[in-house]
Amino acid sequence: MTKLLLGAHMSIAGGVSQALDRAATVHSNAVQVFTKNNRQWAGPPVNAADVARWQEQMPALGIAAAVSHASYLINLASPNDDLWEKSIAAHRDEIQRAHAYGIANVVLHPGAHTGAGVDTGIARIAAALNRIHAATPECAGTVTCLEIMAGQGSVLGRSLEELRAMIEQVAERSRVAVCLDTCHAFAAGYDIRSAAGYADFVAAIEREIGLETVRVWHLNDSKGALGSNVDRHTHIGDGEIGYDGFRWLLNDLRWAGTPMLLETPKEETLEEDAMNMGRLCALVEDAARVPDGLAVEVHASALP
Repeated sequence: MTKLLLGAHMSIAGGVSQALDRAATVHSNAVQVFTKNNRQWAGPPVNAADVARWQEQMPALGIAAAVSHASYLINLASPNDDLWEKSIAAHRDEIQRAHAYGIANVVLHPGAHTGAGVDTGIARIAAALNRIHAATPECAGTVTCLEIMAGQGSVLGRSLEELRAMIEQVAERSRVAVCLDTCHAFAAGYDIRSAAGYADFVAAIEREIGLETVRVWHLNDSKGALGSNVDRHTHIGDGEIGYDGFRWLLNDLRWAGTPMLLETPKEETLEEDAMNMGRLCALVEDAARVPDGLAVEVHASALP
């Protein structure tokens, strides 16, 4: 039976490869990272020694899947040409950095049209990705995963239909995919709390983009109500989604092999990550699918 690929976003303090060590301390077998300082447009040159350590330590520590997250500064939908060009350069750099580490999936917030309109914003995103792909043929195996968004303001990607519209305008379809965030989807109006609601959501995924297009899941409960467009993550089971929304997802074998990553609040001790992964594992019906080491954590972090 295929193990779940379960982990969390980890700090890269001390070097990108240090995130692997942090992931291993909470027994996860997947990880998400920034490949540079997320609050800066440009980063230092890729550290070859750290890349070598990453490639050595990832299998040594049992990390089976890694995902990177592009900078939140990037706005490929911007109608402002200066910001758009800056964003194109920044995301090209993100792709190249991920490629250097051998990370296949780069999660990206699609961007905000800031008043230019949905269609214009979507066209700008696709045009930007087409330019980036043309400039980075050596990174053909590195995929941009457009993330579903909560839908606040003029942010794009608030629906599967909007994500499909972006993908349809990308020339190299193999280089674009989707990341589904449970908090964002719920805040955007997709109710996954009941078995029927979850089934409807999966049917919509299959209809609009295809299940194979989903390369990453973000597992976050939501402080905001259904359809609130409020993007506020909270601990699994403590928010408006509740445990069942995650139960259906974790036990759906159609997502076998898809990394599932927490972006929930935490301190440097990572105790909250251990708690949240324990809560998730307690929802898994087949114990053989729980990553090695995490089965022990279930008992310590059992559901309330």
